[in-house]
Amino acid sequence: MPHRKETGPAGLVKKKFYIFCEPPHEMALEGGGRLGPVTLAYETYGKLNKDKTNAILILHALSGDSHAAGKYSAEDKHAGWWDNTIGPG
Repeated sequence: MPHRKETGPAGLVKKKFYIFCEPPHEMALEGGGRLGPVTLAYETYGKLNKDKTNAILILHALSGDSHAAGKYSAEDKHAGWWDNTIGPG
């Protein structure tokens, strides 16, 4: 059986947050209600190039977990769910 590395090329990462639809700018819903605030959790890996052409968006429809790759600390027992797929290349 091949040896699996402790973490893939993403290494240590930090979860970031973006909050939108904050009062008084909530999203108006068709039924008359309002939605907000909404918190979006995300991770970034590597550096954006000068032309900003090396970014991809990965959606987590199956897991509901924004932790896609790397670990949050060296003590983490589990890397992100796509740890062996995300990285340089």
